[in-house]
Amino acid sequence: MCDARMWRAQIDAIDLPVTVPKLTGCDNFTDMAARVLVDAPEQFALAGLSMGGILAFEIWRQAPERVTHLALIDTNPFADAPDRQSLRLEQIEQVFAGGLRELAVDSLKPLYLAASNRDDEELLNVILDMALDLGPEVFRDQSLALKDRTDSVETLHDINCPTAVICGDEDTLCPVAYHEYMAGRIPEAELVVIDDCGHLSSMEQPYAVSKEILRLMARE
Repeated sequence: MCDARMWRAQIDAIDLPVTVPKLTGCDNFTDMAARVLVDAPEQFALAGLSMGGILAFEIWRQAPERVTHLALIDTNPFADAPDRQSLRLEQIEQVFAGGLRELAVDSLKPLYLAASNRDDEELLNVILDMALDLGPEVFRDQSLALKDRTDSVETLHDINCPTAVICGDEDTLCPVAYHEYMAGRIPEAELVVIDDCGHLSSMEQPYAVSKEILRLMARE
């Protein structure tokens, strides 16, 4: 439930053309990846945070020869667990009963942000605005895509471009252990753990994430 505002600091920091694709209207990662590839340059560097990282795995499966560098940020290579699948269906019902704001507010601080960022009203308002602007239909589509996603563990061994695996040290949704697992299985991966940072690292610690993306882009 984020848009280009999630990447605002990185867009400003990276002196290269940056595209944040609009992925609304898709309820599965196969179609989302195909849409990205239609509009993307013949070769490109790819960064994905959270759900975007899951999408990055599918983009790699569909067109590995087109990805020159890969940043996997606060993400998850595993299929959805059964309890999470059930919760997603319950949350869809809640959202379509008018509960999107309540769900977003209830999950923002404890699940998405590091302790030091949980009282940052400016940050909280941007995150909430993104979710409310996207609305219930996008929430449903994204929830279904996450619920039915492909396990990407076997894909990790096939990734052969320079890769940065980046996460916040206080990410409770996609913990550090997930990123250690990915970095240990991707041949060209470097692991970066950012201090005082939760799940939305591009917004919580924008300078650190921008620095690591630029460092990745300098690798050959």
